[in-house]
Amino acid sequence: MIEIRNLFKTYGHGSAAVHALEGVDFDVDAGEVVMLMGPSGSGKTTLLSIMGCILRATSGSVKIDGREVASLPEKKLPGVRLEHFGFIFQGFNLFPALTAQENVELTLKLKGRSAREARRQAGELLEQVDLSEKAGRLPSDLSGGQKQRVAIARALAGDPPIILADEPTAALDSQSGLNVMQMLTRLAKQRGRAVVVVTHDSRVLGFADRIVEIADGRICSAELGMEKTA
Repeated sequence: MIEIRNLFKTYGHGSAAVHALEGVDFDVDAGEVVMLMGPSGSGKTTLLSIMGCILRATSGSVKIDGREVASLPEKKLPGVRLEHFGFIFQGFNLFPALTAQENVELTLKLKGRSAREARRQAGELLEQVDLSEKAGRLPSDLSGGQKQRVAIARALAGDPPIILADEPTAALDSQSGLNVMQMLTRLAKQRGRAVVVVTHDSRVLGFADRIVEIADGRICSAELGMEKTA
C-alpha cells in the first residue's frame, strides 16, 4: 500500500541545512499495523507527513497503492489525500467553529456523501468512539481526550485505505488508548487497511505487526511487534 525508496528530506540550504531524512526505505502492506518510534527530531513525523502527501520530499520515490506521488504537481495532492488517507494529528486540527458532529460530517461531504448520508455516518462514527452524547459540542467544550476521539472519528470517515496517526493515544487515559488501538487494529485486520502510528506510548506496542525505529533521519531497526514475538 505504501512503498518508499531512497527518501531524502532536507530543510534549508548550505551550512544551515538540516537533513531530516537520509536514504529511507519503508514499506507498509494492507492489513498491517506499523509503529514508528524514535527520539524527538529523529524524522518520524517528517516521514509520516511525506507518505501522507502533506510534505514534499527533497528526493526519492513515494508510491501509494502503486502510484508514484512524489513528483505529482501540487494541485493533485489534495485529491490523493482525500482518496487514500485518514489523518489523526497530535494537535487534533479540529475546526473550532464546527461541532464534533459537523467536523466529521465535513470530511464525509468532501468525499462525496450527501448531507443526509454524512449526518448518519458521522453519528455512527462518533458512537464508535463513545462520543455520541458530545456530538453537538464545540471543540472548546471538549477535553483533550474527547477532541482526540473526534479526530479519530473524522480520520475513519469514508473508510480510507490508509490511516496515518501521530501520537493518537497521547491525550488519552489507558482504557481510552486501548480502545483506540483496538479500533485501528480491527480496521487493519478486518478491512485490510494499512495503519501507520507514530508513538512514544509503550502501552500500545503490543498492537504492532512491526515496530520501526528511526534515528537521525535513518531507519535503524525493524522488528515484529511485542505480542508477535512473545
